[in-house]
Amino acid sequence: MRRRVIALLGAVLVVLGVATGCTVDGTPVAVGAADDQQSGNVDTDQFDNLLLECSVLSPNQIAEAVGGTIARGTFNGAICRWIVEGSITAGVTFNWFEWGDPNVEKDTAKELGYETENIKVASQAAFTQRDPNRPAICGVTARAPSRGVYTWWVEPRTSAVPADPCAAPIKLMELLLTGGQ
Repeated sequence: MRRRVIALLGAVLVVLGVATGCTVDGTPVAVGAADDQQSGNVDTDQFDNLLLECSVLSPNQIAEAVGGTIARGTFNGAICRWIVEGSITAGVTFNWFEWGDPNVEKDTAKELGYETENIKVASQAAFTQRDPNRPAICGVTARAPSRGVYTWWVEPRTSAVPADPCAAPIKLMELLLTGGQ
């Protein structure tokens, strides 16, 4: 009996919810008949630097800094990724958080269990970050000259640990901070 009452009460609530429904302001129009004054084009001038971060260094500069012969871009978006091939195979990741803060990035790295070390790159304060469980991987973060933070990560795709895992991301950061020179 109790189940019937609960089921009936549930059904009544559903009917009341549907009956009261929701309303939308405006006048309905057929698909395609909306405001024909709009061109449907997006003003891309307001996004003039969209994906700029993925081209701050050329693929050749990335490959050379990492020790390979070619860098193939594999993803452009909130972060940029490349696979470097040649005498070494490595994954390279770059991000530019335009509103980031180096102190927040460093605190986050420490919270994730990474070891950090303060360094200077092209006369700028920076820091390395390394996961003790993955000794071949290194990331380098520095304040972006305009605003925000830059970070380069290099992850060799071999089991061998480079003599200095941070050498490649430091070189990438140096190239970036000196305008690719």
